[in-house]
Amino acid sequence: MKSFFRLSLAFVIATTCYGQVDSSPVLKTGGLQEDVAVLRSAYEQLHPGLYRYNSKAEMDKDFATLSRQLDHDQSLQDAFLAFSEFAAKIRCGHTQANPFNQPKSLIETLFKSPTRLPFYFDWLDGHMIVMRDFTTDHLLPPGTEVTRINGVAASVILMRLLSVARADGANDSKRVAQLAVNGDSSYETFDLYYPMFFPQKMANDTLLIRKPMSQKVEQISVTPLTFEERIAPIKRREEQRKGGDGALFFWKYLSDGSGYLKMPTWALYDSKWNWKQWLNEHLDDAATRNASALILDLRGNEGGDDVGNEIIPHLIDQPITLSSMRRLVRYRKVPDELVPYLDTWDKSFRDWGNSAVDLPEAWPTAPTGVAYLKLARYDDDANGDIIKPASKRFHGKVFVLIDASNSSATFQFAQNIQSHHLGTLIGQPTGGSQRGINGGAFFFLRLAHSSIEMDLPLIGTFPPGPVPDAGVTPDILVKATASDIAIGHDVGLAAAMSAILK
Repeated sequence: MKSFFRLSLAFVIATTCYGQVDSSPVLKTGGLQEDVAVLRSAYEQLHPGLYRYNSKAEMDKDFATLSRQLDHDQSLQDAFLAFSEFAAKIRCGHTQANPFNQPKSLIETLFKSPTRLPFYFDWLDGHMIVMRDFTTDHLLPPGTEVTRINGVAASVILMRLLSVARADGANDSKRVAQLAVNGDSSYETFDLYYPMFFPQKMANDTLLIRKPMSQKVEQISVTPLTFEERIAPIKRREEQRKGGDGALFFWKYLSDGSGYLKMPTWALYDSKWNWKQWLNEHLDDAATRNASALILDLRGNEGGDDVGNEIIPHLIDQPITLSSMRRLVRYRKVPDELVPYLDTWDKSFRDWGNSAVDLPEAWPTAPTGVAYLKLARYDDDANGDIIKPASKRFHGKVFVLIDASNSSATFQFAQNIQSHHLGTLIGQPTGGSQRGINGGAFFFLRLAHSSIEMDLPLIGTFPPGPVPDAGVTPDILVKATASDIAIGHDVGLAAAMSAILK
């Protein structure tokens, strides 16, 4: 898998002619080379997963490639693509040129072009399948396959964009899932990078499509959406939420009395909503009602806060140890010369002090020849996090709907549900990797000359022994088809309901 992904990247770099954005400023090569030097120094000294999936020789080669890509004056767009491609080669789901952390000037220049395709879509076995239509004349019913865009095969577009998709290790399913457009984010990865790789030459896009239950290929012309039009449904959803109880989760009881909890996101850092109280009240109510089953829908949820640690207490009778993963860092104190380039929400990340302690011996699954420290501050118990039972225990069956989006806290939750036999996982394999992920604490590395920000995770988790380089495989594997999408059939929920009856 690793060699295939590297060949894919090589193909993209060799065959792509980056489009220019007219208003994109020209960056001088001298400044770009200084940015590369800062990036390399920061990642080599601080990034815990730099050598998890790449040898030092491979990373040296990748840094050299980045330097060559930036060895001449070029547009901000071309530089942004070069840094994005480099980040993807680290094969870390938390390493990226994060669109939400870029300066306003870069966002206005690169991210707001009126080039959004007028539909939501998912990738099913490499096919672009419409999920929701935004064309004025309703030309794209759900389940429609888009085979070509402006003469380019959808499969070719997918392959090229994989060069900037972030994911852990060999988990290409996560990379593909990240390139879907579903209205979950103001800055969809596809929306940002598609016009950079495939500059729009005409006012409209020409699509070749195949509608549901038809073998006929049709050619249609559609008007792209502006950035404002793309995020309008998100804004409406937010306004509706604010008009209610402000909850980001959705709860209901199904016709058979089972509880259904949909959690689109666990990124609750800035939310004023008391999600812990809301969640515990609903879980307590399900226990009081003696509901026969609880369905936790995590599809599309990449992660965020450790919300799962509030759910698991309701599913256990005795304390459990969640993980035997070891949390490791590469440094005790940030070198002084890097401090001006690093922002974060917690200044203590600059100096772990006594919280970072020497390992008595090398951790068995950490990269050899790389110095690590154990982070006691975030891993006080020698065996990992201890979760204690809640006062009200839910005794019904538990089903968790998962997919490739689950790659951070939701990936870890799926791992814990499966390893402790707390429920049944249904859906598609998760994102993330059983070999561990990087995250927990971050620096926002701001490159002075290009103004580009690069996320820099600081804590790496490593298992105690060999495990597969793969996400979590569900207990019940289900896959939607274009026909399912066309008729609105939720195969995941249907599988859960069938399992409840059994």
